[in-house]
Amino acid sequence: MSALEEGLYDLGRLDRLAYEDSPVHRLDPRAKVLTTIVFLVCVVSFGKYEILPMLPFVLFPVFLASEANLPMGFLLRKLVAVAPFAILVGIFNPLLDREVIAHFGSLGITGGWISFSSILLRFFLTTIVALVLIATTSFSGVCVGLGKLGMPDVLVTQLLFLYRYIFVLGEETMRMARARALRSFGGRGMGIRVYGQVLGHLLLRTYARASRIYQAMLSRAFDGQVRIVRTLHFTGRDVVFVIVWSALFMTFRLIDVPLTVGRLVTGLIA
Repeated sequence: MSALEEGLYDLGRLDRLAYEDSPVHRLDPRAKVLTTIVFLVCVVSFGKYEILPMLPFVLFPVFLASEANLPMGFLLRKLVAVAPFAILVGIFNPLLDREVIAHFGSLGITGGWISFSSILLRFFLTTIVALVLIATTSFSGVCVGLGKLGMPDVLVTQLLFLYRYIFVLGEETMRMARARALRSFGGRGMGIRVYGQVLGHLLLRTYARASRIYQAMLSRAFDGQVRIVRTLHFTGRDVVFVIVWSALFMTFRLIDVPLTVGRLVTGLIA
């Protein structure tokens, strides 16, 4: 299985996990989307040198994943696959910020290493909670929830189309890659020079396919809005979920929980 095929399979598996049955799966998509938005706002609002205060936020994705019986190994593999992007964002921080602002024993730790670690932790928290959200709601469910919460229809439609035709574009790319491999006797035609031609043909085929799809949609009375037949019910359980977790996030944001717990423990020991 090629890397592209494996990526599409994993993306489809992530969406298929959303059709399992668990207390988290049964929550209204709007409740999960609202709670996740509060989570993300709280996490990204921390300062660049804050690491320990963000640790309690790990509780939310771990709790949801365990309650929904999600395969943590699969989620962590997806997390590691995109980790190089976060590393690339902060890798130069230790070189640019060399002021020592903390000590670990006799070892001085510069602000660059602390901010780099903060970036990695934010990446972990925001990415894992997004994966858990999709794995318990489905991408279309997330879009439905966003639409019900007031997101413009045009943005919801664009998100749905983007997700749907990632698979179409991937399948088209795999067919072209197989065709090129079958016609590459002795390795001819497999070099880097032919990639420009392949990309050009892929663009033309994608444009032609998009035109056919759009004409088919117009013939079926498409008016710019994708209608999904799904009834949502915002129950008392959903209200409790949003309020309790949002209150916890605000508590974690306003109070340095690890520092407070550390002081209580040292005070009891003393």
